[in-house]
Amino acid sequence: MQLTKHQRRPRLELQLRHLPDNLQALYRESQDPIERARWQALWLLAKGQSIPQVASNLGYSERWVRSLIHRYNQGLPMKNLRHQNKGQAPLLSPELQEAFYQVLLQPHPRDGLWNIRNAAEWLSQRLGRPVDPRRAWSWMRRLGFAPLRPRPRHRQADPEAQAAFKKTLPDGFLVETALPLAAAGGMGF
Repeated sequence: MQLTKHQRRPRLELQLRHLPDNLQALYRESQDPIERARWQALWLLAKGQSIPQVASNLGYSERWVRSLIHRYNQGLPMKNLRHQNKGQAPLLSPELQEAFYQVLLQPHPRDGLWNIRNAAEWLSQRLGRPVDPRRAWSWMRRLGFAPLRPRPRHRQADPEAQAAFKKTLPDGFLVETALPLAAAGGMGF
């Protein structure tokens, strides 16, 4: 609505479609806290309270009460529709997840071990669009795969000197722990 410079905004009126007792019943029966607050504000307005009074009684701003009146007058639902949003569908369907899991159990045809780049390439081919390696890594983690690469070794390391060093350590200082396998095949990425 365009207003000229000296024109006042028309008074905001609540166009009741419910009796005040019905608004009170809707307020009392509502389970959702957001919907409940909206019905309570409308009930208080229908009882004759002003917009500033309703705002201060409920702890909301006058702007919130005004937008609620607009919402009610337009016939929009009082429910909080954000709770009904299911979100975006997962990247991989259950069938593709199972296929991805099964292919990860087998050695990679080129390198033998699956890394995140190989997994991203495989997913890109199946989905028909580029897949970021970080997304491939997150799906590998969801499916129970963990990095099982051996720790890096120095090229000039002397295995005999390392074994001699381990022998000179006090008992119980060096504890060998077994790493858990990522999957049945023991393939890492």
